[in-house]
Amino acid sequence: MSYLEYVVGAYAVFAAFLAWDFAVPRMKLARTRRDIVQRAKREAARQSGTPA
Repeated sequence: MSYLEYVVGAYAVFAAFLAWDFAVPRMKLARTRRDIVQRAKREAARQSGTPA
């Protein structure tokens, strides 16, 4: 009896979760940074009186 399929599957699931855990925070950080830049541009445009 071989557990090769089980071991390979377990490592694959682990690798998928590890990649997910690595990528999601970076995507959220990039989105937050983009939102901050856009908000700053809107504020600057509002203060200067020109339409954004």
